[in-house]
Amino acid sequence: MVALPLYVRHRERAPGGRRMGEEILVVYKKNFEEVHDRSLEEVRSVMDALVAERGANVGYTARETVRRADFSGPDLVIVLGGDGTLTSIAHSIDDKTPVMGVNSHPRVGDEDGSYGFYMGSDPSTFAVDVRAALDGDAIVNVLPRLQAEIETTSGNIIRCDPALNDLLVANTHQYQPSKYRLQRGAIDCMQYSSGCLFSTFLGQGAWFRHVVDIGDTDFPIEEINNHYLFVARDLPRPDRIDDGSYWEWTKERTVMISDMHRGYVVGDGWDETHFTRGATLTVGMGGPILNLLTFRETILERFEKWIG
Repeated sequence: MVALPLYVRHRERAPGGRRMGEEILVVYKKNFEEVHDRSLEEVRSVMDALVAERGANVGYTARETVRRADFSGPDLVIVLGGDGTLTSIAHSIDDKTPVMGVNSHPRVGDEDGSYGFYMGSDPSTFAVDVRAALDGDAIVNVLPRLQAEIETTSGNIIRCDPALNDLLVANTHQYQPSKYRLQRGAIDCMQYSSGCLFSTFLGQGAWFRHVVDIGDTDFPIEEINNHYLFVARDLPRPDRIDDGSYWEWTKERTVMISDMHRGYVVGDGWDETHFTRGATLTVGMGGPILNLLTFRETILERFEKWIG
């Protein structure tokens, strides 16, 4: 299996017809709902057959107990749940290990289910899809990720978890304003807001479009690799000018110098990384890519309405 440039369809085996290795980790959503338990049973049944047929080595762990070290060995990570499960797990996955999402509660036929934008499979197709993944016949979507870097006042550098959807920089006390100096290109200003939200092209529908009205903005396909969206949330209305300090689609890195007693960076609504007054934060599309497998369409084909 070869990782091709972003969003390119790929259905061929690696050079020489090599199959993927068969050390497999299944990470599942554990919330004691019958629909998720039933999906896990179906996945286990298929994986048991693969163990018998091909000698695959399969491990299982709940999302709530998984650790970064668990991802150092598998040739394939299977995430069973919804988009939230996948984005939270993806923080721990490097740029070499392919990830396969299986929607444990599809919305089809059940309005309470998950859309599963990142989930390329579900229990009804899993038996066919997992074999395609192992045989190198899946579509490899090479997805960019946001990343924040914090330089503390003592000069230490902290790299935050990469974010597939969005990343928030804000005061840890949400009832207090986020105060910071904002720098990007020609922009250099002090702001008081409820924090800055950054989003990848793919992640804009999760939160960003609920924060700011960007209308029918089209995104050139050649820019979606290295550009991201930025907005200063709840910025005073007189300060919402069209110079990129309120919201912007940009490839330039954004720098924030904290004037908050304590703030945090939160990627995809998951782990928090804290900083204090005087810290310098740099945010951009510098995170490790994620190799996400799909089987009948590319991830990009699901977002064509936003491409100019």
